[in-house]
Amino acid sequence: MTQYLAEPGTRIRPSGPGECPGWWREAVIYQVYPRSFADSDGDGVGDLQGIRSRLPYLRDLGVDAVWLSPFYVSPQADGGYDVADYRAVDPVFGTLLDADELIRDAHALGLRVIVDVVPNHCSDQHDWFQRALREGPGSPLRERFHFRPGRGTAGEAPPNDWESIFGGPAWTRTKNPDGTPGEWYLHLFAPEQPDFNWDNPAVRDEFRSVLRYWLDMGVDGFRVDVAHGLVKAAGLPDMGRTGQLQLLGTQSLPFFDQDGVHEIYRSWRRILDEYPGERIGVAEAWTPSAERTANYLRADELHQAFNFHYLGAGWDAGALRRAIDDCLDAMRPVGAPSTWVLSNHDVVRHTTRLAVDGPEQGARRARAATLLMLALPGSAYLYQGEELGLPEVTDLPDEVRQDPSFFRDNGQDGLRDGCRVPIPWSGTEAPYGFGPVAGGPSWLPQPESWRHLSVEAQSGDPGSTLELYRSALALRREHPALGAGDGVEWLEAPEGVLAFRRTARGPGDQARDGDLVCTVNLTGAPVRWTPQGRPLLSSCEPVTEGDAAGLPADSTVWWAV
Repeated sequence: MTQYLAEPGTRIRPSGPGECPGWWREAVIYQVYPRSFADSDGDGVGDLQGIRSRLPYLRDLGVDAVWLSPFYVSPQADGGYDVADYRAVDPVFGTLLDADELIRDAHALGLRVIVDVVPNHCSDQHDWFQRALREGPGSPLRERFHFRPGRGTAGEAPPNDWESIFGGPAWTRTKNPDGTPGEWYLHLFAPEQPDFNWDNPAVRDEFRSVLRYWLDMGVDGFRVDVAHGLVKAAGLPDMGRTGQLQLLGTQSLPFFDQDGVHEIYRSWRRILDEYPGERIGVAEAWTPSAERTANYLRADELHQAFNFHYLGAGWDAGALRRAIDDCLDAMRPVGAPSTWVLSNHDVVRHTTRLAVDGPEQGARRARAATLLMLALPGSAYLYQGEELGLPEVTDLPDEVRQDPSFFRDNGQDGLRDGCRVPIPWSGTEAPYGFGPVAGGPSWLPQPESWRHLSVEAQSGDPGSTLELYRSALALRREHPALGAGDGVEWLEAPEGVLAFRRTARGPGDQARDGDLVCTVNLTGAPVRWTPQGRPLLSSCEPVTEGDAAGLPADSTVWWAV
């Protein structure tokens, strides 16, 4: 596979007949959670200048693009996903000049930059919402949100039975300007995050303007937060049951994945296509099926969507194969690339998630899962620190936690802070190079054991997880059978083992020499395997005995055939 680099504003690949357009089709995209990546000023919180200083590390790691979680002005009630101003950088992260310099530096290093956009909701400190509260019932600004009178004789009950993803009712009652109890407003997440009403033309106009603002600054695309949530069912009907969180991604809901969202993304695609350099939109869309996810990726809508069905498959050969096949089958009719992801800022790190029998097993499975993911056709997403094999931090004291759902009942588990602990760069003392001063602060405490997992500690160690990622990403870029594509050839394999072939392709999508076979032993014991070629890379070394090889427990091997 070839890495294609160009100055911003140029096309990276031809898009003629028979050729595969789109850098995103095989890109490896690295998620940066700005608070926890690198702190340039020593205040204990990561910032844009910190990210900028570490861009050469990301280039050398071998990724194609950087996705930045929100850095906009925000009260930080939900880690920046409560945006008060979509056109300004929060002072805790820096300035607009810092953002501009980061984008320019990334482009000079051959890295693209994708930024979060949060269109389902804003902060309760957003000017629109504050004015709507001040002006009271009847204000035109209230039409830009979901304000409703309550039920009951005095409007004392919420307008419907919807529940917040963070727990409790999805409605909060306001006070009128004179201090009397007023209307209720909808927030599918925290009360500090009122939902926009996307039936209102002003909301649609505003976000088209926001997209243009950042595209003009040079960003290469947007990750669309809660892309499935913008449109609500007409009349906001009752669900008729509790426990709605358990239905996410499994059943149709009146507040998620409504068909009306697709008109919005068609209008966004027209804007993206106006700009040179193949700017993209990526949907965070929890849907009941891979087929419903594919609807967001039709030719006139967004370019990619996160594959949550794969992330949730677990460490099971049958479940993983079904998830892979379902995703590839669903994406093929719409011509979109599949995406693969194992960790992000909202889920337990996969090193811990896959550890049933202890941390050593989790680390071994995580390495194997990474090589499996990077061998699949399409685009891969990495979450900061996974290349270091970082585990979830499960013992954070209650007093340091900041996840809003931690402080509410009956919602998410509230433990997302554990995957957001600042990552270690160097040294033997916290904050391990996260900030400029040894022994300085970090907004969440780092475990003492992380001194062995820092970039400095792992660099140059051929057995480290960091060097495995570097090797895998280099091979993925160079090998003609890896990267873009829409299918795999499954091979016969022992029970509990996955084996598939990737066929090398050249210009015009013609077959060429140099196929690759990926084998994954998902069992807890070694398995005999007759190799079809020579091993290229393994998550732990295969044991070769004559013409047969032993696949170690919980391992993945890439074979050149």
